[in-house]
Amino acid sequence: MPPGERQPTREEMPSGRLLTPLDAAAEELDAVALTERLGLWERPSEPPARPRVMLNMISSADGRATLTGRSGPLSGPADREFFHALRSCSDAVLVGAGTVRAERYGRMLREEGVRELRVRRGLSPEPLACIVSGRLALPEDIPLLREEESRVVVLTASEASLPETGAQIDYVRSPGEQLDLASAFAELSERFALCTLICEGGPHLARELVAGDLVDEIFLTLSPMLAGGEPSSGQALRILAGMELEPPAHLELLGAARSGSYLFLRYALAR
Repeated sequence: MPPGERQPTREEMPSGRLLTPLDAAAEELDAVALTERLGLWERPSEPPARPRVMLNMISSADGRATLTGRSGPLSGPADREFFHALRSCSDAVLVGAGTVRAERYGRMLREEGVRELRVRRGLSPEPLACIVSGRLALPEDIPLLREEESRVVVLTASEASLPETGAQIDYVRSPGEQLDLASAFAELSERFALCTLICEGGPHLARELVAGDLVDEIFLTLSPMLAGGEPSSGQALRILAGMELEPPAHLELLGAARSGSYLFLRYALAR
């Protein structure tokens, strides 16, 4: 502003977009009730060509998806409850091999009551565990693979197989050197009757799914933390890691909720 020119008052400023505050008086719901409203139990009249894919991620306020290589330190009680509630409603859980190793994945659902509820609603007792692994670099001591009750499908371009460690393991393979996720999802729907699939990351897999137009919704928890760090270091990943998306993916806000200082956002991917 040039010297001596008067600063306009708020009333004199050009009108812009209105901001809508989150309603503090809105109905309070626990994680189970909130996921019930999403209708993930419901089955379509016709099998879909591919599952409805929902990406569930957490980020610090400055964009970090992990601390010390894991997402767990960013989480809180409400986020963990929502994480497990989404699993309990879904046909399958998709995760990259790196996340399986880092987070030491175990059985998808541990509560017998939740498994019984799923059966009453026409689902399998537990969601199918789907692991994306290009080189099948999965240690034998991963708890998920040693659990006899686990049903695991490995999505891979490799012709190799994992050693028998306890879990029931099937494979969805792509010819060639690269895994074709779109074709793999279509095969998952056809072979395993999947309608809904929750992807829990990690960031490299999340970026690949978004770039391939394979994500329908994103559940993003904003953690009330500032962590710093540079993504280029490989230790400060954002929820999407890798090459910049061109063009960027646009999101449509479907809902928002809060628990304490944690913010829970639900987006649709704009087509």
